[in-house]
Amino acid sequence: MALDKINKITGKGIFVSGNDVDTDRIIPARYLKCVTFDGLGEFLFQDVRFSEDGKKTNHVLNDDNYKDANIMIVESNFGCGSSREHAPQSIKRAGFDAIIGESFAEIFYGNSLTLGMPCLEASKEQIQEIAAALEANPKTKIEIDIENETVTVNAKTYELSLKASAKDALTTGMWDAIAELLANTEAVDKTASALPYIS
Repeated sequence: MALDKINKITGKGIFVSGNDVDTDRIIPARYLKCVTFDGLGEFLFQDVRFSEDGKKTNHVLNDDNYKDANIMIVESNFGCGSSREHAPQSIKRAGFDAIIGESFAEIFYGNSLTLGMPCLEASKEQIQEIAAALEANPKTKIEIDIENETVTVNAKTYELSLKASAKDALTTGMWDAIAELLANTEAVDKTASALPYIS
């Protein structure tokens, strides 16, 4: 039962600056009480997007020029801190399909992959060039090619980096571990029947 194969992602981008952006900044801890992940996108970067009295700040996510962005551009060690899966869930539910950054925290990277939201790595210079292009024109089209590990911005193509296991999972539609289990129920049943403690 493979899910959709993810080979290409196109759209608009937004540059969220800052190194070591941790999961508590992405989605504050008070929103972890939810029973489901529905609605988490509304609170993405809540404490930096809004002041204590609820007024919007000048954070880029509040800029209407980028309201249709579906590709987030970040810097280094993005998603560090706690391992809360609510962080990538909030990004995905806010409408983002991919993240391009210098580097990612390992658990955040894995949690993003299980949502079909790839985290692709680029050099600092590449990130700066892409960010500059988006600042100059928020309508800039971005095309990510998962198979070839590239992103094209303003007709310029950059080579990216994606773990081989992640690329395989995305391009074969096996990025969700539950979907993989469901696709191999016979093997699961066979293994279970051989276990002495399962009757």
